[in-house]
Amino acid sequence: MKITVVGTGYVGLVSGVCYAELGHSVICVDKDPLKIATLQNGDIPIYEPGLQELSVRNAELGRLSFTSSLDAAVKGADLIIIAVGTPPLPGGEANLAYIELAAKEIADAMEGNPVVAIKSTVPVGTNEKVRDLIRSRTECPFDSVSLPEFLREGSAVPDTMHPDRIVVGTDSPRAEALLRELHGGLGGAFVVKDIRSAEMIKYASNAFLATKIYFINEIANICEKVGADVTRVAEGMGYDKRIGSSFLKAGIGYGGSCFPKDTQALIQIAGHFDYEFKLLRSVVEVNQGQRFNIVRKLEAIFGDLEGRTIAVWGLAFKPETDDVREAPAQEIIGELLDRGVQVRAYDPIAMDNFRSHFGGGAGRVEWCSGALEAAAGADAVCLLTEWEEFVSIDLAELRAMLRQPVLIDGRNAFREQDLAGTDFVYYSVGRPGMTRGVKDPVPELSY
Repeated sequence: MKITVVGTGYVGLVSGVCYAELGHSVICVDKDPLKIATLQNGDIPIYEPGLQELSVRNAELGRLSFTSSLDAAVKGADLIIIAVGTPPLPGGEANLAYIELAAKEIADAMEGNPVVAIKSTVPVGTNEKVRDLIRSRTECPFDSVSLPEFLREGSAVPDTMHPDRIVVGTDSPRAEALLRELHGGLGGAFVVKDIRSAEMIKYASNAFLATKIYFINEIANICEKVGADVTRVAEGMGYDKRIGSSFLKAGIGYGGSCFPKDTQALIQIAGHFDYEFKLLRSVVEVNQGQRFNIVRKLEAIFGDLEGRTIAVWGLAFKPETDDVREAPAQEIIGELLDRGVQVRAYDPIAMDNFRSHFGGGAGRVEWCSGALEAAAGADAVCLLTEWEEFVSIDLAELRAMLRQPVLIDGRNAFREQDLAGTDFVYYSVGRPGMTRGVKDPVPELSY
């Protein structure tokens, strides 16, 4: 089938490339001519493992093309997918300006009887509003579908090609049949719901996963006080099929483009209907504070941090991506700079993105070209993103580079056996038994 994907961000680009890999004819549209030129040249403006190879191959096979002309791309399409950004407004609600603009331009250009699907994450009721907007501008028949995405940055290609489920919101048998054909053979459940329920599934899923992270971080904070090990607690919890083991990894909190935006948006959605989502407000609040445990642990060791040199390993919000949106490193580095710390930072992939996002503060950071270079002469290393390069580092080499042997592990990336035989002062998250070189006894309990 002929597919037009409007928007070449993470969702649109990955979807378009993967649909081409399935054998369909795909045109990806974006208003940014520089981005389109980059894509036409065989380059990918984001870091996503496996994506560039698939893009180049399908472009060479004639199944994938890129254009800034939405009008030409939409004409004759069987399926038009809207995958433009929905960034948060100051109040937390999703900004639908790009969705509405795309809908207007699609309405003015489309012909035949296409299916129009919204893959962007949008508030409940948006698909109906977009359908009515298109109908107000054209007499061309079409079907409207909610087609939420569930890909994870860093594993977006396999998530698309091997999904857990495909969620479709529609009341049109024709549209359902077309989407079954599109996703046939991918495996996973094919879930058909009404449009509003499909829209809510995306928000509810992300809110629940964010809540699991929030919960295990709260448990980790208690574990540090009572002397339990959160990794062992999480393992024991995960064997319960009602709970499961995923998203029970304690650390410095979630970041990225989805969880922060979607939790805030769902709070706003509830508020618009006079419902206070107290649990989700707590999730957001605790997640925000969790990242500053890094600074508190540095203070527990050094006291006043002014004049200290701290190496920061990891700037992306997670490994295998260059995405730094809402990355904990932004606020942690900002806090360290405010306390008079000299920050030496390194990330294998996300350096350029981070510098551009960090704005005026970038000039106050020393940007390094490697992990050991960042650690040279530092009083401590803070691991914020668990890239394999950091986890597999030779600790003897690291010790030789540091002024003082202090390692703050914000992702519980190191194991007890990794540190055996070293003199590192080591703090992790929720694992007091792993603390080394720090006299911080567990309080006695009375009953």
